Parts: sequence; C-alpha cells; structure tokens
Amino acid sequence: MRHIFKIAQTLIVTYYAYMVEYRAELFLWALSGSLPFILMGIWIKASQTGNIELSDIEFARYFLAAFVVRQANVVWVIWEFEKEVIQGKLSPRLLQPIDPVWHHFLSHIAERFARLPFIIGLIILFFSLYPQSFWIPSLGQFLLFLLTLILAFMLRFIIQYTFALFSFWTERASAIEQIWYLPYLFLSGIIAPLDVFPPLIREITLWTPFPYLVYFPASIIVGFPIDIFRSLLTMFFWGTIFFIANRWLWKQGLKQYSGMGA
Repeated sequence: MRHIFKIAQTLIVTYYAYMVEYRAELFLWALSGSLPFILMGIWIKASQTGNIELSDIEFARYFLAAFVVRQANVVWVIWEFEKEVIQGKLSPRLLQPIDPVWHHFLSHIAERFARLPFIIGLIILFFSLYPQSFWIPSLGQFLLFLLTLILAFMLRFIIQYTFALFSFWTERASAIEQIWYLPYLFLSGIIAPLDVFPPLIREITLWTPFPYLVYFPASIIVGFPIDIFRSLLTMFFWGTIFFIANRWLWKQGLKQYSGMGA
C-alpha cells in the first residue's frame, strides 16, 4: 500500500508540474465552462417574469454550484487515449507495471489542483457582482457535497474512459463522446435545474446517469430537496454497469491491439 501511495503521489506531482506550465490555457479552460453563468441570466429573468417555483437567488446559487461541479468533473481522457492507440503510444505504457488508466486518472486529479485558484477567483468575482446570492452551507451539506462531487467525477471519468476503449476498433471513438454530450448537456442540469422540468420528464431523467454528474451535487450544496439515498444508489448502479463494460472492453481491446502488431 505504501508503494502504491508513493507511485500515485509521484504521478500527481509530475502531472501537476506539467499542468501549471500552461496557466493561461488552464484559465481559458476554466472560462470555457462558464455556460451556467450565461444561462443563469436567462433563468433569473424568467423567474422575474414567469410562473417558476425557483426564485432569482435560488437560480443564481444553483448555476454557481453547477459551474463549480462542471469544473470539477471535466474529463478529456477519450481524446488522449484515442491518440495513444492511433499513434502507438499505448505500447510502451503496457510494459509498465501499472494500468495505463492511472496515468490518465491522476493527470485529471492534478489538473483539478492546478485549476483550483482560477475557480476560487471566479467564485469571488461572482459574489462581488451578486452579493445577495452569498450563502454559507452547513458543514453536513459541504461534506456531502464534496463526497458527491468526487463520485460525480469518478462516474464521468469511467463513462468517458469506457467510450475511449472503442479506439481499439475505430479511429474516431471521440465521436461517441460528441453524441453523448448532447443529452448530457440537456439532462445533467447544466441548461436548467431539473426542478423546472415537467414531472414525467424529470422522473425519467432521474433514472439515467446524467443528473448525477451535475444536478445532484449542485442541488446538495444549495439545499434543494433531493432523495440522497436513491441518488447515491443510482450513481453506484451506473458506475458498476460502466465499470463492468470497461473491463470487458479493455480485455477484448488488448486482443485487437496486439492483433494489429503492437
């Protein structure tokens, strides 16, 4: 266990040093996830003129939370893995004593730490512009939010990494992610909180993995009513499904990869 921890620590420090070399690019990546702030203005205006249950303050807090969640669970492993397979860079990593997935996973973790100062800066800017939306969650809310934030990132990562494994059979596995991104955008809570969805659509959506990637963690930190036990159970269910599919595709993909002469 100590040896594993040392390897993980070394990889995180290495990737962190690599990430901070591109501070300007990290800042642009953080800004690229500012879609919730744009939609916040639309929904705040709608709450003032329409018959919507949520107030403008609740919309502001929710979309801030959605922004933070999106910053925490952004994943790009499918593009990296696709390039490794196509260019043959996966071969030397297969000779290493650790699964190649840990390189990708820990590089994502390191990037979160490198991105953190920009996120904090944007949060401070947000509250300076909308001071009426400032709130302090309870300790229980905050700890549960951190837990669900980690689980949301892990679910997002395992889903995209599973799609990435199709790179063993196609040169455009990233196209799967692009198709997946459309329902993710509309059903995860990025466009709007599920509270404004029609009841039937909301109930159907809650059985999919999408709401648990953004809406679930964001709802916890802002105090929206939500079935926590059901949500955690659903996250575990989809995580298990994708993990099983991931391991099967990995074994079959290695056979395909070696069959191509790697």
